[in-house]
Amino acid sequence: MLLLGTLIACGGDATQMTDNQRPVAPPVWFSEEAEARGLVFEYASGNAGRPLMPEIVGGGVAVLDVDNDADMDVYLVQAGFNLEQGNVDQASGNRLFLNRGDGYFDEQLATGAEVQGYGLAVATGDYDNDGNVDLYVANLGVNRLLRGDGDGGFKDVTTLSGVGDEGFSTAAIFHDWDRDGDLDLYVVNYLNWSMANERVCETRGKPTYCSPRAYAAPSVDRLYRNDGDGSFTDISLSSGIASAPANGMAVVSEDFDGDGWQDIFVTNDLMGDQLWLNQCGEAPCQQLRFREVAGEFGVAVDDNGVAKAGMGVVTPDVDQDGDADLLVVNMQTQTDSFFRNEGRYFVDVTSRLGLAAISRKRTRFGVVAADFNNDGIVDLFEANGRVDGNPADPGDPFAEINILLQGTYSDAGAFRFTDVTADRGARESKHTSRGLATGDFNDDGGLDLVVVNRDGPVQLLMNQIGQDGDWVRLRLLTRDGRDAHGAGVTLQHNGVTRYGRVQVTASYAAAHDPRVHFGLGRSINVENDVENNPPGLEFEIQWPDAERQQFVLSGSGVDHTITQGTSGSTAP
Repeated sequence: MLLLGTLIACGGDATQMTDNQRPVAPPVWFSEEAEARGLVFEYASGNAGRPLMPEIVGGGVAVLDVDNDADMDVYLVQAGFNLEQGNVDQASGNRLFLNRGDGYFDEQLATGAEVQGYGLAVATGDYDNDGNVDLYVANLGVNRLLRGDGDGGFKDVTTLSGVGDEGFSTAAIFHDWDRDGDLDLYVVNYLNWSMANERVCETRGKPTYCSPRAYAAPSVDRLYRNDGDGSFTDISLSSGIASAPANGMAVVSEDFDGDGWQDIFVTNDLMGDQLWLNQCGEAPCQQLRFREVAGEFGVAVDDNGVAKAGMGVVTPDVDQDGDADLLVVNMQTQTDSFFRNEGRYFVDVTSRLGLAAISRKRTRFGVVAADFNNDGIVDLFEANGRVDGNPADPGDPFAEINILLQGTYSDAGAFRFTDVTADRGARESKHTSRGLATGDFNDDGGLDLVVVNRDGPVQLLMNQIGQDGDWVRLRLLTRDGRDAHGAGVTLQHNGVTRYGRVQVTASYAAAHDPRVHFGLGRSINVENDVENNPPGLEFEIQWPDAERQQFVLSGSGVDHTITQGTSGSTAP
C-alpha cells in the first residue's frame, strides 16, 4: 500500500485499554492517495490579493453513484475566477470522477456536469424518482440543478425546475418533508453580498477576511416544494422559513422531536443556530409549515449563551438511544458544541465528551461522525482551516492540520472522544480544508474520506484500519428506486441495539455515500448461511413515509440492498 502525505495514527498508551474498549489499533488510520488513484483537483478561490468574503468559504464535494454500478463516484465543485476582476465565463467548471470499481478514478469530460459558476457546495438526491441521482450546485450567483441520466451524464434543468436561487448559497439538502413521495429542496444562504458592499478588515495590521457582522446583511434561506412534475414551488414565505434571515452555513435534517416528521437544523455564523420543527400532522402534508424552536430546545447558543461561528454539523447518536444528537463545529478559540437530545430539549455536553479543550485550537468546517475502525463506536474527523490571515502572505496563512478523534468508553461506561491525530506527517500537510465527505470507494468495509482544500490539492484519505473490525452496510431504496433519505435503521445483534439512518447531507458543503454503515466489532463471524447461524442480524427499517419493515439478514462484511415493500435483500 502506497502511503502518501497525511498519516493519521492511533495514539495513547495501549496498556490503559480496558476490556470494553477496542483492541489495540495499528498505527495508521488513513493514507492520502488522491493523486495515485486519479483524483487530481484543486479548488481555486480566485483570490488576487484583496480579501473578498466568498473566497474563504468554498468548496464542496459529493460522493454518489452517478452511473448505477454500485461504486461511489466523486463530484467536485469549482470557483476558479476572481470576483473583482473576472467573470463566470472564466471558471474552469466543476469536475466529475468515475470510480473504476476498485477505488481508482477517471476524470470525465463533456458529461453536462461541468457547469461554470462560483461554486461553493453541492447536494445530491433523485428529485424526479427515476432511479438516477441528481445534483444541486450551490453557487455565489445562480444555483444549478443537474438531472442525472443514470449513465454518468447530466442535463441542466435549472430554468425548467425553478430552483435557480441567485444568492450566496453555502449549502443545500434534498428531503421529503411533506411525505408525498418526492424530494423537496432547502437552500442555505449566507449573506446578501456583492462587490458593492464588500468591507475592508484587518488582523494584526494586515488585510483579512471580514466577520459576517461587518456586513450586517443576513440572508433568507429558500424552501422549494417538489410539485412532482419536474418543477418546484418556492414556499419560503408560506412555510415560515423566510421569517428569520441569518448567516447560514450548513444544514441537516432529522426527526429531532420524535413525532415522525423530519425537521431542519441550520448552523449560522455568529448568530443563533436555527431548529425548524415540521408542523405537519397528516401525510401527505398539504401545506408545509415550520416553527423555529432552537432557543426553546437549547441549541441556538452554547451553555454560556454564546452564539458561535457555526460551520459544519453532524447528528451522531452517541448514546444510542434512537434519537439524533447534534454536533456543531466552530472557529478557533470557540469549542465545538455537542448537544445531547433528551426528546423535547437538548443538553450541552461538549466538555463531558472531551471536545472542549481539543476543538478550540483550530477553525473547523467539515466534520464527519462515523465508525472508521468498525469497532461499533462512532469516531470524528474534522477538516480545519482558519479565516483570519492575509491572503497575500507567502504560503497558506490559513492552513491548519485536520484532526481525528476516537470514540471510547471508560470502565464506568462513560463515552468520550480522544484525540488520536498523528503529529507525524499530519503537520507536514496542513491545508485550508473546507468540504468533507465520506464513502467507501474500494468497498473493503472501511469508510474513506474526501477533503476539499482551498487553493490546494484535494485529499483522498483511504481507510487502513476498518479491516480490523467486522461490518455490514445497507442501501435503502424507496418503491420508486431512489435512496430513502431519512430512513431509520435499528440493528439488533448479540443483545445490543444500534441505530443508523440514511443521511446524505451533513458535514459542510458536502454530500455522502447514501449507504447506512454499521461497524460490528472484531470479527463477529456472522456466517453467510442463516441455517448455521439462525440469529443473523436483525434489522428494523422505518421508511420516510413511517412504514416499518423487519428483516433478518445473513452475512457480515456485505452490502445489502433493500427496496421498500420487498421481503428480502440483494447483495452485489
